Amino acid sequence: MTKEIPKWAQDEIKNAKFGKPESLTRTGYILEIYDKEMRVDVQIYEALDDGRKIVEGISLPKKVKPADLMKGTVYEFAINASRAPLGKKLVEFLKKEMEIDMDAIYQFELASLELMDVDSDSAGSDESEDE
Repeated sequence: MTKEIPKWAQDEIKNAKFGKPESLTRTGYILEIYDKEMRVDVQIYEALDDGRKIVEGISLPKKVKPADLMKGTVYEFAINASRAPLGKKLVEFLKKEMEIDMDAIYQFELASLELMDVDSDSAGSDESEDE
């Protein structure tokens, strides 16, 4: 049986106040592209501050066309990350009742992305071609 999140908790999450966005630069690749929603899920090589290496639902800038993006290709992502801390009561509720260890929610927006000039399959194999 799945537990319902009470209205007070839903309201706090819905009305969370996000702080000033922090600019992050990470390399990685696109896992999934959501054309209609103008969002992507990405796997990054360098973890974010909270330890995650998969970032879901990053909003794309209007100038980026989802059709131009490629899954599995290495990009450098410039990401604006905003954090909204959760209240102590909600943090305790999530931990005890929902078994979720979370003290903040995050919002991610892609500022820009650049295709890296990397052939992921043969990275570092230049020497072997010369032999």
